[in-house]
Amino acid sequence: MDLGIIIGEATPLSWDRWKHVVDLVEQHGYHSLFRSDHYFNGKQKEAIDVYLSFVLAAERTTNIRFGPLVTPVTFREPVNVGRMAQQLDALSGGRFVMGLGAGWYPDEHTIYGLPFPAPTERYDRLEEAIALMKELWYSTSGTYEGRYYRIQGTNSQPHPPTGRPSILIGGTGPKRTLKIVAEHGHEWNATPMDVAAYEKATGVLEEHCATAGRDPGDIRRSMLIFATIGPDQAQIDKNLRRFLDMMAPEGSGISLEDAVAAGHGPWMGSVEQLIDHVGQLKAAGLQEVVLEHFCHEDDTFLEWVAAEIKPKIEAL
Repeated sequence: MDLGIIIGEATPLSWDRWKHVVDLVEQHGYHSLFRSDHYFNGKQKEAIDVYLSFVLAAERTTNIRFGPLVTPVTFREPVNVGRMAQQLDALSGGRFVMGLGAGWYPDEHTIYGLPFPAPTERYDRLEEAIALMKELWYSTSGTYEGRYYRIQGTNSQPHPPTGRPSILIGGTGPKRTLKIVAEHGHEWNATPMDVAAYEKATGVLEEHCATAGRDPGDIRRSMLIFATIGPDQAQIDKNLRRFLDMMAPEGSGISLEDAVAAGHGPWMGSVEQLIDHVGQLKAAGLQEVVLEHFCHEDDTFLEWVAAEIKPKIEAL
């Protein structure tokens, strides 16, 4: 079982701090480092551009996978995302992960003046975006004509090898998300789920794979876990406050219960309970856990996880 880290919007992020976190994640041997691709989530805070930050990750590391978890199709034209992805793939030697999703947070779209279509259109756009990117990456005369996106005769270089960049699809929706995973994904990243729900979603994915003529064993499986844990109660409480500030900020009208119901709830328990939980998920097919680093202004959590949790998870 692999262990990765994600940096979200719980704590303001500067360039100096990002460089430090990148170095520390590589130094401690984590498998991956992701960033959530939001213009903001909860309260607006100091932040740095996601794709610019990945250039530093590519340059400063040699081992970790990295990428967005995930990029909403609503933020940027897919031709721009696709071109950045192929450059990051080349720069990192194939370690960039192209995480994609349909988008879910309307407030950031409203505040930044971005359209936020109904779910059906967002998923239609996601499928078109993936098809366009594949043409962009692999064809010397890429042509794609969709309802929302099109290219005409592109030869966007450097062309990556087939299968790169790795396409990760985030989410658990049984009708559209898991169907898109089965048809296009190299990796499926699930939002936090209990074991029974994960087993059910895995069954749905396998049904979609059968329809698509795809071996489900070819799809890597990871899960984001908002684990509000720590070396002491003070750290645990701080992580939970940061989670609430990000997902259910004061004055938003969102409650902890709302976040849980939306599949974005925190995991609260002991280290032993976490290891047992992850072990059951591994038995159901999970290959990597990605933990949120809520308090990335200091190194306490990252170093404690590397010493106390990472070896136990990797030994499963």
